[in-house]
Amino acid sequence: MTVLVAEALDVGRDVAEALDEHKSGGLPQLHAPDFAPQLFWLAVTFVLLYWIMSKVALPRIGEVIEERRDRIQRDLAAAERLKGETDKALQTYEKALSDARGSASAIARKTRDELGAEVDKERKAVEDQLAKKLADAEASIAATKTKALASVKDIAGDTVVEIVNALTNINVTKDEAVRAIPSGSDK
Repeated sequence: MTVLVAEALDVGRDVAEALDEHKSGGLPQLHAPDFAPQLFWLAVTFVLLYWIMSKVALPRIGEVIEERRDRIQRDLAAAERLKGETDKALQTYEKALSDARGSASAIARKTRDELGAEVDKERKAVEDQLAKKLADAEASIAATKTKALASVKDIAGDTVVEIVNALTNINVTKDEAVRAIPSGSDK
């Protein structure tokens, strides 16, 4: 056991000496004798990373950027082409709409004129028919009036004969009574 204790004490002393050495030198990166190997490995690491970046990573990044630029250019060209097609289709639509409006206006005007002529023709026919019916009615009224006036004279003559016979016992003929009655034109 004493051997173990002695060895443990030796190890403890070695550790203490290492700590003392380490404390006296400060940071290992700032230890002047270690600058040359650190600079060498820094240069080797930098050159190696630069070579890897220039040969592997940067070409891939460049390809991605170039692909993106090409895709954007294709999309812009397609958008410009579609815009042109849309403008052309819009102009065609507006022209067709204008033509349709003009055609509809002409058709409406033609239909209005035809209907107006037809209405005028029908109105003239109805007016002629009404004028004919009015003339027929006036003629019928005149004939009825003449007939009625003639009948009135006959009735008046019969009435006068009857009244004179009843009142005076004088025999008067119907012709004498009719001649004695004044006509409507005598007034």
